[in-house]
Amino acid sequence: MSYANGGLYLRETIVFISALIYWGGVLVNVYRVRGHIGKSPNLMKYRSLKEKLLFLGWFIVIAGWAGQPLIIGSYHVGFLSFINVLYIPLGLTIGFALALTGYAGTLWCYKTLGDSWRLGVDSKAKTVLVNQGIYRHVRHPIYLFQIIILIGMAWLLPTPFSIAILLIHFICISTMAMDEEAYLMKTHGSEYREYFFSTGRFIPKLKSRN
Repeated sequence: MSYANGGLYLRETIVFISALIYWGGVLVNVYRVRGHIGKSPNLMKYRSLKEKLLFLGWFIVIAGWAGQPLIIGSYHVGFLSFINVLYIPLGLTIGFALALTGYAGTLWCYKTLGDSWRLGVDSKAKTVLVNQGIYRHVRHPIYLFQIIILIGMAWLLPTPFSIAILLIHFICISTMAMDEEAYLMKTHGSEYREYFFSTGRFIPKLKSRN
């Protein structure tokens, strides 16, 4: 198969730029919230073993997302070899559409959270419990939209490494989501407990019809 005929350069460019845009957007939001609340919303200290493993996981995800398209053109072997059955022309359209959906959803989340947005758990403060917009149905929609974007990236560059990035990312966000839920349960009590059981973690909860 000629990968060049499958728009490899365009795929590489989209994946690389998408990583810059996404994490650049995170930094912009950090500075925006910091300007409003007077302190950094980045609360991830990476002191315990779990936190250090999380740091390693996120490093692999971010570095892999941005770095894979820079080297894949020269190394089509092992973890960087394409899964041919998934390397199809339609994959370019699917990947791009999923990326746009993920970015739009992330901006929606930022707008809904406002100054309550944090990276990690702020154990010294009690933020407002946000349950409007998509948060009425999903407790961690930012993580959901990250998944959507990374699935899009896997369609653009369908390699075992892309799949590994997805799996590592899912472990990281699941760990962080459980920590955030434990903190919010402790902080907001029955209000959060009711919210917890009426929503899904990453996807909307199916409600039974009575």
